[in-house]
Amino acid sequence: MAGTTESNIVVQAEGLTKIFRDFWNRPKAHAVNGIDFQVRQGQIFGLLGPNGSGKSTTVKMILGLLYPTRGVLKVFGKDPQDVEIKSRIGYLPEETYLYRYLTATETLDFYGSLFGMDATMRKERSEQLLNMVGLAHAFNRPVGEFSKGMARRIGLAQALINDPDLVILDEPTSGLDPIGCREVKDVIRLLASRGKTVILCSHLLADVQDLCDDVMVLYGGKVRANGALSDILQLDDKTRVVCPTLSSQTVEELRGWLLAHGVKTPDDISVDHPVRNLEDFFLEVVRKAREQNIATAGAQANGEVPEYLAGADNAAVLESLHRRGENEELLKALKGKAQMEEAKPEEKPTAPSVDMDKLSSLKGTVDSGEPTDEQKSEEEKAAQAQRQKEASERLKNLVGGGDK
Repeated sequence: MAGTTESNIVVQAEGLTKIFRDFWNRPKAHAVNGIDFQVRQGQIFGLLGPNGSGKSTTVKMILGLLYPTRGVLKVFGKDPQDVEIKSRIGYLPEETYLYRYLTATETLDFYGSLFGMDATMRKERSEQLLNMVGLAHAFNRPVGEFSKGMARRIGLAQALINDPDLVILDEPTSGLDPIGCREVKDVIRLLASRGKTVILCSHLLADVQDLCDDVMVLYGGKVRANGALSDILQLDDKTRVVCPTLSSQTVEELRGWLLAHGVKTPDDISVDHPVRNLEDFFLEVVRKAREQNIATAGAQANGEVPEYLAGADNAAVLESLHRRGENEELLKALKGKAQMEEAKPEEKPTAPSVDMDKLSSLKGTVDSGEPTDEQKSEEEKAAQAQRQKEASERLKNLVGGGDK
C-alpha cells in the first residue's frame, strides 16, 4: 500500500483466524477465516459486514479480549494482550454498559481513574466531554435514567477520556437523532485530523460513506472487498456533469449533441435535478428552530470540543467544527446550586406554632368560672380529704364515749 511504513501501521493482521470450538474441542464455527488487513495512523477504517460475518470477533481480538486461533495480529507493533498499549485505546461497544446508579460525572471520573489520571484532570476532562456530547445539563443525573441516545453520548465521552491514539467505535450513532449523528461524525473527523486512528463498525452505510477512507467488507469470516472507499464506489463507465438549470430547448440540444458524439441510445442519457442530502435539510430546520429559542426537553446542542482532543494546531478544523458553548453557563449554575445545597446548614427544628384562638377560648372558659379539668381534680381531692377528716372525728367520738 503506497505511503505505508512500519511506523505508521497501527493494526496489522496476516492470516488472522478465530475458530470457536465445542466442549469436546471440535470446530464449531469459523468466525474469522484467514483475513489480511492493515489500518494506518490517521485513518478512518470502516469494518463492514452483515450480522455474523466476523466483525465483532475481529474487534475483540484487536482489543485482546479473544486470542486468535491462527495468524498474526499486531496493535501498535505489539501483541494485543500487552497491557502497556491499553492506555492508548478507546472503545465504544455496540451495547452501552454503564453502572446505572452512578451519575454522568461519576461515570467519567471512574473511567478516568482506571487510566491513572489525577483528580484535577479527571474533573476538567469530565466537564469538557459532557459539554461536548450535549449532556452538561445532566451531569448529576444517574445514567440508569438515560435514554438510549443519551447513553450512547456518555459512552462516546468515556471512550475519549484518555485521549486515545486508537478509537474503536461499534455502532456509535445507534439511537442518536440526526443532530447527534452529525456531531459524532464531526468529532470522528476531528480525531482523524489530529492523527488519531478510528476503526468504525456500523450498519448505517451512509455514515460510513461520509467518514471512511478505507473499508473492509466481511462475509462468512472472509474478506470480500477491501480498499479505498473512493475507488470502490467510483463508476468508471459513467460521467456526471453538474451545471446551472438549463432550458428544455437546451436540454434537447444537449441530448442531440451527446448522441452525435458517442452515446449509443437516448436511454443512456439521464437529465434531472440534484437533490440535497436529507440530513442537511433536517439540520437546517432544527437550526432555524433554535434561532427562535423554541424550548425543548431533549438533548442539548453540543458544546466545544475539548482542547486536549482538538490540539493546539487544529484552529482551521475547530473553526469548521465549532460548537457554541451554550451549556457552559448552565453547567456552572447547576454545580453552584448543588454546592450551595450541600453547604447549607442543617435547619434546627422550630417550636410548634401556638393557636391563639384556642388559647383565647381556654382563657375565656377559666374567666367565666367554669372549672377546668385540672381544677375539678383538685376539688375532688379536697372533698375526699374532708370526708376522711369527718370519719376520723366520728371514730374518735366513738372511742371516747366507750371510756366514759
